Amino acid sequence: MRAFAVGLLVLIAVSFAAVPVSAAMPVDGSAPGRPVPVLAYYYIWFNPTSWNHAKYDYPLVGRYSSDDTAVMREQVRLAKQAGITGFLVSWKDTPLLDRRLASLRAVAAAAGFKLAIVFEGRDFSGKPLPMKQVRGSFGYLSAHYARDPVFNVFGRPLVMWSGTWTYSRQQLASVTGAYGSRLMILASEKQVASYRAVADLFQGEAYYWSSADPLRTSGYTRKLDEFSAAVHQRGGLWIAPAAPGFDSKLLGGTRLVPRRGGQTLRLELNAAMDSSPDAIGLISWNEYSENSEVEPSRENGAIALGVLASFEHAQPPAMRDFDSSAPAGFHAGLSQLVLLGALAAVIVGSLGAIIIRIIRRGSAR
Repeated sequence: MRAFAVGLLVLIAVSFAAVPVSAAMPVDGSAPGRPVPVLAYYYIWFNPTSWNHAKYDYPLVGRYSSDDTAVMREQVRLAKQAGITGFLVSWKDTPLLDRRLASLRAVAAAAGFKLAIVFEGRDFSGKPLPMKQVRGSFGYLSAHYARDPVFNVFGRPLVMWSGTWTYSRQQLASVTGAYGSRLMILASEKQVASYRAVADLFQGEAYYWSSADPLRTSGYTRKLDEFSAAVHQRGGLWIAPAAPGFDSKLLGGTRLVPRRGGQTLRLELNAAMDSSPDAIGLISWNEYSENSEVEPSRENGAIALGVLASFEHAQPPAMRDFDSSAPAGFHAGLSQLVLLGALAAVIVGSLGAIIIRIIRRGSAR
């Protein structure tokens, strides 16, 4: 019996390594549908001093500045190789961020990579921005990128308006009414009921939920399904969230979602796919303060990108000997270890998912 169990585990590991779950292949085994884009939240806020605050993990490419186009090219290369369709770029209309967005746009265009926008509609204290500033920001996007193919993910440039719950219905309507024909504007409501109250003003919902634990958060999958139903009922786009883990202690929070060697991300990707999304919003490429990054890092290596590559039927990213000339660069020998670790984590994570399902089924009997 023991030999049979060991043999079964080996067979399962080999099977999962050879046939990964994919965004184009439903987890229930039904016929493959159209590929679902994976859009990773991406931040262009970084200056050299940014890494000195609320960080305990750092990128393998070094403690970069978001002005560094060489870093952008490496990030786009790694993301694309792992099966990520594009970046959801966090943005406000300032000269610095406008310049960085234009640089990233040029890099993405050269690589055949997509971009979408997360308009940050709140200030540092969480209050909504003045409406004059909001309208000016949407006007800027419309004037500069409405016809840019780099931003054409669903026929028009996709803009998630972060913080829609802090604005009145009248304020929201004044923007979506003016720019909704040129930009595909999505809400970012936190509750299904609040989305329904403004659904007629938007073309869908992108739900940012970085702190959910797929094994412990009550109602996790039900909430995703309810959001999907509410959005699709009006013919909108539903962007479902998926994150590799979460740790906000350095920001003063107490919430911790362990990565579980890549298994948390795998479970969240499966849950997102089960909600019939039009795209998956991957949280995140490089949000290091809440430790949800999938970008290869010193603490977590390339495990998350290995999971994504499996999910997307892509190749694990080939790490280069790249250093952004900042203190935390890496070297060629490390990249090989990172890739081996990522592959091992994907296999172990797959075994973990099966074991969890077997235990749950046994408990339910």
